[in-house]
Amino acid sequence: MTGDHQTLALVLFSVFVAVTLAITTWVSRQRHGSPEEFYVGGRLFSPMENGFAVAGDYMSAASFLGISGLIALFGYDGLLYSVGFLVAWLMVLFLVAELVRNCGRFTLADVVAARMRERPVRIAAGTSSVTVSVLYLVAQMVGAGSLVALLLGGTSGAAQTWTVIGVGALMVIYVSFGGMRATTWIQIVKAVLLMCGAIALTVLVLMRFHGDFGQLLRTAADRSGHGERFLAPGLKYGGDWTARLDFISLGLALVLGTAGLPHILSRFYTVPTARAARRSVVWSIGLIGSFYLMTIVLGFGAAAIVGSEAVRGSNAAGNTAVPLLALDLGGGAGSTGGTVLFAIVAAIAFATILAVVAGITLASSASVAHDLYASLRRRSAKPRSEVAVARAAAVGIGALAIGLGLLAHDLNVAFLVGLAFAVAASANLPVLLYSLFWRNFTTRGAVWSVYGGLLPALVLVLLSPVVSGGPNSLFPGMDFQYFPLENPGLVSIPLGFLAGWLGTVTSREAADEARHAETEVRSLTGAGAA
Repeated sequence: MTGDHQTLALVLFSVFVAVTLAITTWVSRQRHGSPEEFYVGGRLFSPMENGFAVAGDYMSAASFLGISGLIALFGYDGLLYSVGFLVAWLMVLFLVAELVRNCGRFTLADVVAARMRERPVRIAAGTSSVTVSVLYLVAQMVGAGSLVALLLGGTSGAAQTWTVIGVGALMVIYVSFGGMRATTWIQIVKAVLLMCGAIALTVLVLMRFHGDFGQLLRTAADRSGHGERFLAPGLKYGGDWTARLDFISLGLALVLGTAGLPHILSRFYTVPTARAARRSVVWSIGLIGSFYLMTIVLGFGAAAIVGSEAVRGSNAAGNTAVPLLALDLGGGAGSTGGTVLFAIVAAIAFATILAVVAGITLASSASVAHDLYASLRRRSAKPRSEVAVARAAAVGIGALAIGLGLLAHDLNVAFLVGLAFAVAASANLPVLLYSLFWRNFTTRGAVWSVYGGLLPALVLVLLSPVVSGGPNSLFPGMDFQYFPLENPGLVSIPLGFLAGWLGTVTSREAADEARHAETEVRSLTGAGAA
């Protein structure tokens, strides 16, 4: 890119970072240091504010960069991500939002531990939550590296490395000093920016084709190199039965995984009542639904205007399709309009990454402090402040995410998020649903459910083409691929449910009927909720 692109984009990056750091500083002077203030912002947000924040948390780099890139490269098959991410919210609305808000306090483990022996359940749920969060963070780091590589012409590996490190450092600052209140306001600002940017690009794409969506699709097919196959199922997932099973596996992970994401579940605790949590989801569905409809236009627009080969040439995974589209819509390389629009879109994408990593880091650090530390520390040891432990955990999680992000820099960000969704659907969703709806569920069932979904999911990913055995794998020079599917959800999700059932029916411990009745009343009515 030209020096003008770099300068303007960096100025806009700097403005957003300055604004978010100002928000964090302002909040840090007002906070009281209590766990409730740090983890859930004092439960003071309105449904509309929280709805925007939930949307900001959910519309990540995978949504803005990855999904549009997959549609630009694979056409119809890339639509699965848009549809899956959106449909998942119906499950969250009808099955999870209100019940989780009533039963829990800060984390997923609070919901499960309400009727179980706390220590083993909190250790299992906390471990799973941190694992899912780190996988999700890696996707955001990869998105940041791809964006800066495009900005600097794709020639500076050192710039990508320092960008990932910088994003990690900023997210630690946001979480450590601002907690949930600063993170929420950063999410709201980011959601507004992202929606405005997506609307502007969508309008420009449709104007280019005079509002004729059919012409847009035909042009995309012509420039894709695949012809009519670009608009039909099977380009990515229809080659053989393995690809078709991968398609089903990914669909299950996307639809079921949202309800198990720790940073989404923690958002329901930031409002004062369960009714407000439900209204938050309604607000977020409106925003998220509109956004994912626009990603369809942006993806096909990138294929039609930029060309699939040009997108692939810039980034093999398609992560730079939207910035390239903005450059062309503004007038092309070297034009003032192209420079401005590219810089704005790049800055919005960068803002998206910063905001999402802050939310995920906060949720994972809360799991470390509230669940793992509280359960594992010796009773004779002098207890440290939960909030202090959470801040220290944010540093460690940030360092781990930076390292993995540098390792996985060539993978598509939407694909990486699909893996995180698969682990969440395998380990977190079964134990959550069993705890809320199965009267006879026991502590052993809860622990087995978490590990019975988490461990197979991780092992199957390690043995899949994602890690070895192919030119696009993490380790292309090695081959220990024994599992043919790229997404483990088709196998690991049923195993999570099966392990929970098996652990319960083989348990010598009887379910606590009184605690279940209390939990059921609280989940449905809100009586006694925090």
